[in-house]
Amino acid sequence: MVLIPAQPYDYELPAPGCLALIIIDMQRDFMEPGGFGDALGNNVGLLQAIVPTLKQLLEAFRANGLPVFHTIECHRPDLSDCPPSKLHRGGEGLKIGDRGPMGRILVVGEPGNAIIPELAPLPGETVIEKPGKGAFCRTNLEAMLREKGITHLLITGVTTEVCVQTTMREANDRGFECLMVEDATESYFPEFKQATLEMVRAQGGIVGWTAPAANIVAKLTQASTNLN
Repeated sequence: MVLIPAQPYDYELPAPGCLALIIIDMQRDFMEPGGFGDALGNNVGLLQAIVPTLKQLLEAFRANGLPVFHTIECHRPDLSDCPPSKLHRGGEGLKIGDRGPMGRILVVGEPGNAIIPELAPLPGETVIEKPGKGAFCRTNLEAMLREKGITHLLITGVTTEVCVQTTMREANDRGFECLMVEDATESYFPEFKQATLEMVRAQGGIVGWTAPAANIVAKLTQASTNLN
């Protein structure tokens, strides 16, 4: 048994092949000037802090042959999959579908909709295009995880209190054992990130666990060594 030091208590690594890394929405629209996050008046520079840590975690998964799933929040060019309740958010700034410095905001195939180069998916890694905040909403993610026999998920990406938390709660309701990686998720609002971490691990881990990436990388290496 390999345990990751975590809150509210240690997180047990499952049998080989049953753990996956989920990387939520590390796309230019949220991470770079000129994208949707910037258009909403946010300091996108805050999100850059997690890139080196998330890259290290991603490389550890790749080195150990573990599955990785990337998500991109996006919509069809005709916006037929974007409900009015989402489309009309944003006040007087750019809205979904509007043309910005990196192409149309949150539209599939546009330059701003691409995952940042540092975390670009490799061939064979799954990319989930999601029209909602949660990665399970109107996607085939659950079916893909079930088919691969995955039971445990490490949740990372942006933003902590919106798409990351929504995905973790969706996964928890579906029976997956989830750990949010504390320094591989970020928000435009530091207080929102902190509140989310506390919420998901409250009441004995009502939604799941949290832990820093260093704890996870060390234990992945240990688990791999034990198998060999």
